[in-house]
Amino acid sequence: MKILMVCLGNICRSPLAHGVMQALVETEGLDWVIDSAGTGGWHAGEAPDRRAIAVARRFGVDISRQRAQQLHPRHLDDYDHVLVMDRANLRHVLAMAQTPEQRARIRLFLDDQEVPDPYYDDGLFEPVYRLVETRCNALLEQWK
Repeated sequence: MKILMVCLGNICRSPLAHGVMQALVETEGLDWVIDSAGTGGWHAGEAPDRRAIAVARRFGVDISRQRAQQLHPRHLDDYDHVLVMDRANLRHVLAMAQTPEQRARIRLFLDDQEVPDPYYDDGLFEPVYRLVETRCNALLEQWK
């Protein structure tokens, strides 16, 4: 199983989802590949936002070694699931898709809701972490 988490800059939401899912997969002993990317490339090569690193650390998840990368069309062939944090980025990712198979792999992380972007609101980092953690646990149970 290969899962890609996607948000805008790949420094807040998708690294949190990547880190939480990676920790769960490791705990379960599953041989899954988890990664994350952003539709924008301006943070490529950077570590996650310091607030995302801090909230993940508080809950026992280390995302400090992750580095942002920009979503590339090849990702749509490389991953079984491309899980996008919000509708604006979902439209962007779907526009990248060139085949029905690629489109079938792409969906919202929360199915019918968006993960709020905490970048401009420090108080959102913990609620976003908890939301991501709940969803990752549900996905793990669904797919394992």
